[in-house]
Amino acid sequence: MELAGTESRSHLLIGIDDTDNLDSRGTGFRARELGAQLTELGLATLKSVTRHQLFVSPDIPYTSHNSAACLEFVADTGRIDDIRAYCRDYLERESAPGSDAGLCIASPEQVNGRVTAYAESAKQTVLTMDHCYDTARAEGIYVEGLTGTRQGVIGSLAAVGLHHGGNDGRFLWLRGLRELEPGVYSIEQLRRLVDIDDYRSLHGDLLADEDTRIGITEWAKPILRQGRSVLLVESEGKHYEDRGCRWCVVGKEVIKQY
Repeated sequence: MELAGTESRSHLLIGIDDTDNLDSRGTGFRARELGAQLTELGLATLKSVTRHQLFVSPDIPYTSHNSAACLEFVADTGRIDDIRAYCRDYLERESAPGSDAGLCIASPEQVNGRVTAYAESAKQTVLTMDHCYDTARAEGIYVEGLTGTRQGVIGSLAAVGLHHGGNDGRFLWLRGLRELEPGVYSIEQLRRLVDIDDYRSLHGDLLADEDTRIGITEWAKPILRQGRSVLLVESEGKHYEDRGCRWCVVGKEVIKQY
C-alpha cells in the first residue's frame, strides 16, 4: 500500500474480521481494544469504530452474526508500517483459537467504486478470497489473512468499503459514546459529551434545537448515514414527557437492523 511520504496526517481505515470463536470476545471488542492501544501508543488517533453486517449463508463460515468492523484513524503517513506491524501482531496474538482473522488497511483515496461495489456484494452473496485479493491488489490496498483459513480477509476489505461508502452499519465507538450514561439530556449537552453528528427521527426529521431533550438508554448506538453519525430517536408520548422530554433513543430491535 503506497502511503509513504512526508509526515503529514491523514485518515486511515482498518478493517478486521473473524477474530473470534463462540467462547471468546467478539470482533467488535477486539476492534475497540486495538483502536485504544494504537491511540495510547501514539501511533494513530482513533475517530470511530463501525460494525457492518455481511451476508449470512450456510456456505460462509462465521461465528454468530457474520459481521466485520472498521476502525477510522487519523495518523501520520510516515507511521503506516508501524501501524501495520502492530495490527498484525495484535491480531495474531489476540484472535481466538479456530478463528480465520483477516486485516485490511487503506487510505480513503484508495477506496473507489470498485471497492465499494465489492463491499456491497459482500452483503448479498458469497464471495471468494481470490475476488478479495484481486479487488485489493487493483487499488493497491493491503489485505492479509493472519490465522486459520485466512477467510477473514473477505470481510475486512468489505468493512473498509462499507464504512467509506458512508451508508451502512452502526457505531461501536465514538468519543464519549461508551461513557454516556442513561438519562435525559439536551442536544447541547450531548454535543459536549459525545461525537454524534445528527439526531433524527425515524422519519428522517432533524432535531436541531439545542434545547431539545432526549431520553438516552443503553442502546444509544448511532448509525452511519451519508458519512455522518446519526442517533435515531422516536417520540414515546406522555411516558417521556413526564421525565421532561418528548424524544427517546429507538429500541434495540430497531438498532439491530443496521
